[in-house]
Amino acid sequence: MLVKLDGFDYVAALLALAITSAALWLLQPVAMRLNLLDHPQGRKDHAQPTAVTGGIAIFIGVVAAFQGVQTGSPRLQAFSIAALLVVAVGLWDDLRDLRWYWRIVAQSVAALVLIYWGGVRVEQIGPVFGLGSLSLGWLAVPFTVFATVGIINAMNMVDGADGMAGLLGLAALAMMMAAAIYAGNVQLAERLSVLCGALTGFLAWNMRLPWRPRAKVFLGNAGSALLGLVIAWVSFRLTQQPGHPVNPVLALWLVPVPMADCLVVSARRLRQGRSPFAAGRDHVHHIMQDAGFGPTRAALHLTWFSLLCGLVVALVIRTHRVPYPLLLAAFVLLCVGWYALTCKRERAVAFFRRLRCARPASMVVEEPTTP
Repeated sequence: MLVKLDGFDYVAALLALAITSAALWLLQPVAMRLNLLDHPQGRKDHAQPTAVTGGIAIFIGVVAAFQGVQTGSPRLQAFSIAALLVVAVGLWDDLRDLRWYWRIVAQSVAALVLIYWGGVRVEQIGPVFGLGSLSLGWLAVPFTVFATVGIINAMNMVDGADGMAGLLGLAALAMMMAAAIYAGNVQLAERLSVLCGALTGFLAWNMRLPWRPRAKVFLGNAGSALLGLVIAWVSFRLTQQPGHPVNPVLALWLVPVPMADCLVVSARRLRQGRSPFAAGRDHVHHIMQDAGFGPTRAALHLTWFSLLCGLVVALVIRTHRVPYPLLLAAFVLLCVGWYALTCKRERAVAFFRRLRCARPASMVVEEPTTP
């Protein structure tokens, strides 16, 4: 079902972009004064201390832009409070390096705010298995909390290179906006445009550009947690809205890289007797960098892969010819394949090195032969 976009409000999205960009500029001296900086050390490869104010700037931009969009809505109020909580705890983590379980507690409380105040939860999982109705019942609350915490930490784990989490998050939100429009949920699409605008304002400072070899600002733990919360909130609203349903299987394929990377890395660390939250250079972007990809190139490649996955699965769902359980099985196979490939790091590095060196025939310039 396609809907007309008459009256679609783009102004709030542009306002969010402008406010986020301005907030990042204004927060630069504040970050220096409060030591809200990510210092180059250990496994971090940036050359100089960099502000980690991306999360608070995006929060400011989104909340300010939302002021003209049904400020009395319980769902928006719940989202704002939950977002404020994860951003505040994330900022404290950026300053003091909190233990992982305190972050999990804060993320769980934020999820409960969305559930009990905002009325957003995962109740129906029947469509995943091709069934009309299959209610989780009393398991709805713990499942929603678990899913929210999982998505937040997936975005945190993938935030390891300039532009990586921001581009993957923007791709996911843009595809969710398209899904909301297609499903007829124009109101949610408008709110997603605000989130996309704020994230674009952040990327203007975070992406490496020809005239700027390093990011000027990072998301920080506050920003990655906020981005994960946003994706979880929107996914639940898209898939659990009776009037405008989107199959939950599609939501998985809109964030394939963060979800698969998080599941595989967590499984491997648990198998090795390590905490899933331990630091390490075992994520997909680290492997790609070892294969010779620069941060921007790695982020762009993973982003187009995510967009391709979302588009293909959306088109497949639209045909109504492929059972939903097969699409779920395909995602599981993606995770299993990535686990198998990365069991030996050198094999995964060699795989990406071959991809990096591959060139279409039309792009190959032949060297002149020597007589």
